[in-house]
Amino acid sequence: GKGLFATQLIQKGETVFIERPLVAAQFLWNALYRYRACDHCLRALEKAEENAQRLTGKPGQVLPHPELCTVRKDLHQNCPHCQVTYCSTECLLAAAEQYHQVLCPGPSQDDPLHPLNKLQEAWRSVHYPPETASIMLMARMVATVKQAKDKDRWIRLFSQFCNKTANEEEEIVHKLLGDKFKGQLELLRRLFTEALYEEALSQWFTPDGFRSLFALVGTNGQGIGTSSLSQWVHACDALELKPQDREQLDAFIDQLYKDIEAATGEFLNCEGSGLFVLQSCCNHSCVPNAETSFPENNFLLHVTALEDIKPGEEICISYLDCCQRERSRHSRHKILRENYLFVCSCPKCLAEADEPNMTSEEEDEEEDEEGEPEDAELGDEMTDV
Repeated sequence: GKGLFATQLIQKGETVFIERPLVAAQFLWNALYRYRACDHCLRALEKAEENAQRLTGKPGQVLPHPELCTVRKDLHQNCPHCQVTYCSTECLLAAAEQYHQVLCPGPSQDDPLHPLNKLQEAWRSVHYPPETASIMLMARMVATVKQAKDKDRWIRLFSQFCNKTANEEEEIVHKLLGDKFKGQLELLRRLFTEALYEEALSQWFTPDGFRSLFALVGTNGQGIGTSSLSQWVHACDALELKPQDREQLDAFIDQLYKDIEAATGEFLNCEGSGLFVLQSCCNHSCVPNAETSFPENNFLLHVTALEDIKPGEEICISYLDCCQRERSRHSRHKILRENYLFVCSCPKCLAEADEPNMTSEEEDEEEDEEGEPEDAELGDEMTDV
């Protein structure tokens, strides 16, 4: 029953919808990379210049047009009990109202024996970067129900996300954790239960229920990318400059990205994940007519039309990145089957149905050398700058 359809003509470039997640959470490895985002909306907390300095490894890196950076450090607020940082008072209050009262460790934020800290450390030990999901997304789901006056409403909202069969869930769990760590699922469940047990959600804490919850987050979690540097670059692109000044600025930005790639690898600003009801209804196509982005530098997801979409036409996004979409039909199917457990029958795949059912020699060599492609990890829709 999944699928989202246009009710009226949506022209190319128009916003199809803007959606706020039911819950969102930063990846737990962010701290390792010194990336700082609002603990509620994931808005970047570091200024564009600080972002560039960290990614290039050059403390003295200076950006022209610093006035284009929108980060307002004067508005940042810390939780008075555990000191996690928010981009504004509004986010601090929204988090406290929805889930943070349950999850706030108070003065025990650095205590390794605190149940939540034990859970997070266990997750880090089995889910290395690049992260594609977060145990804290599941924790915020439980905490939201715990704090809610109308618990049934929130349980209904979370139950909208697709359910998988036991075998499919097992595949998803193994993909998320990897064969090396699949035996750690029971440890995670025990720690999750110790930290968060809630009677109204008792089914989520059983071995089968926890696996189902894991699979739900794995297949529906949408990567959220926020970056103050990205915002600054887009603002630079919009400047009206003399041709010579434009050429100089573009050359500076090109070099900046080369420096970032040399220092930290390909820059993918995917720093968290969230559960979006409408976005999760969108089916995949290898020739999508819409795309997701986070232009407001927070967790607000924008879906934009890539071409005119007629009334009654299905709105499709791509679960693959641009490079993956250019690969052979067999390679695309392999990634989608292993990560999302379906066989694509989009127009592009149907048109290429007569192609040999094998990857090119070049792709085979690449897969033999690299093993499973990291960028195909489950549930990871990264957003390029």
